[in-house]
Amino acid sequence: MEILSHFQKLDDLIKCLDNNKALLKDMFAHRKSLSFRRDEAKELAYKHDEGVRYLLQFGVIRENGDFLELEDVYIKFFEEVLEVNEEINVASIKQSIDSLNHSIEFFRLENNPTKKQNYLNDIKRMLRTISLNILRNVIDLKRNIDNTYKNEPNYAVKKKKLEILEEKQRDIELFIKESESVIKEKHAPVFLETMDSRLSDIVTDVTYELNEASHSLIELRRQIIQYLNLIEYQNMLVKKIQKLKHLKDQLMLESSTDIKSKLSDIDPLWLEPRQKTSLKLSLNNMRESDDWLDFIRKVALGKSRNRFKKGNLADPLNQDELQQEVERQVVIDAGDVKNAFLASGDNLFHFIMNYSNYGVLMEEEQKLVLFCQIATQFLSELNVSDEYRRYKNYEYPMIYSKQN
Repeated sequence: MEILSHFQKLDDLIKCLDNNKALLKDMFAHRKSLSFRRDEAKELAYKHDEGVRYLLQFGVIRENGDFLELEDVYIKFFEEVLEVNEEINVASIKQSIDSLNHSIEFFRLENNPTKKQNYLNDIKRMLRTISLNILRNVIDLKRNIDNTYKNEPNYAVKKKKLEILEEKQRDIELFIKESESVIKEKHAPVFLETMDSRLSDIVTDVTYELNEASHSLIELRRQIIQYLNLIEYQNMLVKKIQKLKHLKDQLMLESSTDIKSKLSDIDPLWLEPRQKTSLKLSLNNMRESDDWLDFIRKVALGKSRNRFKKGNLADPLNQDELQQEVERQVVIDAGDVKNAFLASGDNLFHFIMNYSNYGVLMEEEQKLVLFCQIATQFLSELNVSDEYRRYKNYEYPMIYSKQN
């Protein structure tokens, strides 16, 4: 039987993952430990033993002795998409910056308009990729810092991990500065020469996101330093306690330390619970006089009135407030509008702005919201082109039906 290293079609990969989602979900949850034997995997796999062989054949899972485990490429894919990865991949940022520089250089040297446009599209894509990689790494860095400090029981390991994360933080900071240099200084003339409004918007967004990431890294650096200082303090405190315990066991605590003088200088009473005292009435006085009985009744009556003050009660509801009110809201069916658009042959934005069968008066802002709603909900039935047009202060892509 021929051993295949990868899927030939994307449909086959998606179908395989969907059929075996129960097994893959369980294996991903146990990715940190070898706990999946072949017999257990058969119960969850699609077509049982045949499904396990299929996953092994196409490199989705692998054998490790008597156990099965997910291949690293799928583990990394799931971790990155679900944002639960523990590894911070700063190398991907460097690769994206290099690819951006190469695409810009190719754009400069190319004379063919079609290829030149392709390189321009690559520049836009790489700018978004750089921004996304940096933001994801900043998020991963923050999560790893918190998890390391709160969940790592070994102080030495905790300190070493935080020091490594501090190096990662410095690397990301350097890549942010390099990215800003590429955009603002090294290749700024190219961005101005293109006269592409979409590229200009992307450069503005990426510059803003890099600035936000830079501010986040400053806070993360402060947090790392704080955690490292706390670890040093805790280590010092533990060593002192251990030394005091040793001296106490050797009956040398008082003779070798000034603990008595230290304890005498502090007031430990604030640690004690507050004592409650109660005043008891004299039974003899209560027997001799009826004044005490009247006094007790007045105290009891005063407490009762304080509990039910008029000011604490709300005014009763009137008849108008008890009447039932019905609120009516007209909702536009995006599916019906989409079907009308698919049969029109027009582009989506022009159709939405000029459609007359809504049944209610639609404001311009409501039409823009409907345009975005149809473009996102029914993307599989639409063809989104690379062409952009402007309407007033809005820039929108040209979207057509796939049937045309």
